[in-house]
Amino acid sequence: MQDERLKEFGWLTLGTTLMSIGIYFFKFPNNFSTGGVSGISVILGKLINGITPGALVFIINMVLLVIGFMIFGKKFGIKTAYASILMSVQIWILEWLIPTGKPFTNQPLLELMFAVMLPAFGAAILFNMDASSGGTDVIAMVLKKYTEIDIGKALLFSDAIIVLGCFLVFGMQTGLFSLLGLAAKALVVDSVIESINLCKYFTIITTKPHEVCDYIVNVLKRGATRIEGEGAFTNEEKTVVLTVVRRAQGIRLQKEIKRIDHKAFVLITNTSEIIGKGFRGAI
Repeated sequence: MQDERLKEFGWLTLGTTLMSIGIYFFKFPNNFSTGGVSGISVILGKLINGITPGALVFIINMVLLVIGFMIFGKKFGIKTAYASILMSVQIWILEWLIPTGKPFTNQPLLELMFAVMLPAFGAAILFNMDASSGGTDVIAMVLKKYTEIDIGKALLFSDAIIVLGCFLVFGMQTGLFSLLGLAAKALVVDSVIESINLCKYFTIITTKPHEVCDYIVNVLKRGATRIEGEGAFTNEEKTVVLTVVRRAQGIRLQKEIKRIDHKAFVLITNTSEIIGKGFRGAI
């Protein structure tokens, strides 16, 4: 149990660190405001003299965390609190250790790719662990609690307002890059989450179900369901075995089925939404 907990917080730390690197080294120097607390901080950092975007990220996140715990109590989530505090501290430390005021390159589109990809990968890891980096998510949760606004729509609305502010403060070019980044962020996060959770769904029609199921259960340590059937053309009795395995296990299972029953008919489908024991937990 302790090892699982450490592994979980290890993934949370990795995801948060990816977000911090993308925000500090690529978002801040280019003034990309693709939503969230980092986007607000970029805009306010330009408007308020004497305070850096990193300091603003820390201040805003801490205020929102306090609001979150005041309104939702323990339901707010220790994972989200951990990720939010860690990201705020990491960005502030990076600002102190590695001061940077200009982009790495003179290619804003290239920098935008990293400004979107790194935080998106990090956010996807957090979402997959049932956590987030807090920030404007807290505002969306509050809006949902006290209004009929959906969380997704509330987040989209807040991000759109931030991007609009970027147009007003930094001009058309930076605003358009930020708008492009906002659109790309949603696509990348969805793709990464799907890739992380991707599994192989096997439908195996075989005359040797015992050997196939024995391999699935005892070697791969996965469950399987057997359905008795009959071939419509041959009228031969056959068994349909249904199972879901991880991608790497899928390759092994494919080879083993071929060895056990080279006449087996196998359908393999990609799936990323699996709810049940051994995956994302039973309903």
